[in-house]
This record gives sequence, C-alpha cells and structure tokens, in this order.
Amino acid sequence: MILFPPAKVNLGLNVLYKRSDGYHEIDSCMMAIPVFDVLEIIPKEEFSFRQTGLTVDGNLEDNLCLKAFRLFQKTYGIGNVFMHLRKEIPMGAGLGGGSADAAYVLMGLNEIFQVGVSDADLEELAAQLGSDCPFFIKNVPQITKGRGEILKPIDVDVDGYSLKVVNPGIHVGTREAYAGIEYRNEPLPVAKILSLPLTEWKDSLYNDFETSIFKIHSSLAQIKQTLYDEGAIYASMSGSGSTMFAIYDRPVGLTFEKEGFWEKVVRLDQSK
Repeated sequence: MILFPPAKVNLGLNVLYKRSDGYHEIDSCMMAIPVFDVLEIIPKEEFSFRQTGLTVDGNLEDNLCLKAFRLFQKTYGIGNVFMHLRKEIPMGAGLGGGSADAAYVLMGLNEIFQVGVSDADLEELAAQLGSDCPFFIKNVPQITKGRGEILKPIDVDVDGYSLKVVNPGIHVGTREAYAGIEYRNEPLPVAKILSLPLTEWKDSLYNDFETSIFKIHSSLAQIKQTLYDEGAIYASMSGSGSTMFAIYDRPVGLTFEKEGFWEKVVRLDQSK
C-alpha cells in the first residue's frame, strides 16, 4: 500500500489562554494542501522501517510513524509490517508533516489488516500521538479548538486559487513560540472570519504567533511583505512557523530561489 500524507496550513490561529493542564486553548482552521510525503506499508513477518528524502533529526524511536505503528499494534494486536517513509515535507515547519505521517500509518494499518476501526476511534487514537494528528483522519478543512483535538468541519472556498508555501529553513521551537505569545482581548472566532470573502481575510485573520516570532526572526516578516508585494490576497505564517504561505487569485511562480529555502507553488482544488 502506498499513501500520500499531506501537509497542512493554519488559516488563522488564535491562542486564547493557558489552561490549568499546561496546554494552550486555541481557535484555528487547518486545511490540507497538495504537498505530500510518500508512505509505503507492506505486511511482513518482522517489523522494519526505512526513511529517505529529507533528513529527519533525532532518535529513530521518537519517529511518529514508529509510535503510530506500535500504538495500533498494542491496541488491536495486528501483525508486523515494513514501512518506508519518503520525507518531502519539511520538519518543524508548522506544516504538520509528522502528524500527517502518523495519522496515515493508523489509517493504512486499519485498511491493510481490515480491523474496521471507525474514523472517530482513529481520531481518539491519533490524539495520543499529537495534537495535530486527529485532523488528518478526515482530511477536510476543520475548525480546531481545545489543544487542537476538538474538530469541526467547515466549508472554505479556495478552489482554483494558487498557493505558495515558503520555508526559509529557520527552526522555531514550540516552547519558544508559546513563550512570547501576547493574548488578544476577545479575538473574533476564526470560523466567523472565514465566512467573509477571502479579500477581507488580510485585515481580520491573524496568527497570534507572528507578533512574537517576527520580533525574533525579522526575515519572516520580510517574506510575508514580499508575498503581499507580489500580489497575494492573503499571507500568513502556518502554525508556530517558520513556514509562510500566501493565496493568489492568479498563477504565480517561485520567488525565493535562495540556498536553504524550500518553496512550492500549487493549485488548490478540494475536490481531489
């Protein structure tokens, strides 16, 4: 079985307050985009895992694909597999690539071994692996609340628009991002803003991480301004960064042909 876990972007990200359990209450919309990793899963007598493509730092045992396999095997008693992950989505970039990989491991194992786990149960299982993981089970635009695990589908009309995604290779740690957060007083709900025409998002739809992260990494603010200067209707940072993205109502080309930059231009079509 070959699967294609997608990246995501955040359309707005309100960080509302810090909860008593140490997590932050958020209000955001996550939307999958046509930028993919490649995941191969084949039943085998013994378990093995191979990763190619972009280098993944850290201990192999911490890889979310391995954690997802072991969680599913422990929960449902399935057999072993060979997994090959071809990494194309940058890590630690606010694009959710690792979370998508983990969710697709769960869905792939469910299909291969014909376990029959419902989407709702897969989402609960995915939540044990990370806050963004449940989103990728249904893989449609969804309002995400709580720490990211409370999901509600929403219609977002961006079909036919062009999307540019730019990652400058700057690492922004989640702890660093939350440490500098500045809470806004009663921000408008993201769902309400997304009901407005796309042309009105620029002045209403915010990512609360930008204020603090741009102070530390001013080049990200410069990238955002460049995207607007070349005609973007809406531009923002995704998640806690450092990936920037922009939506256009016309075809666009690459802008940042620099060493260390990763850049993609795709067409948005949610019917696929």
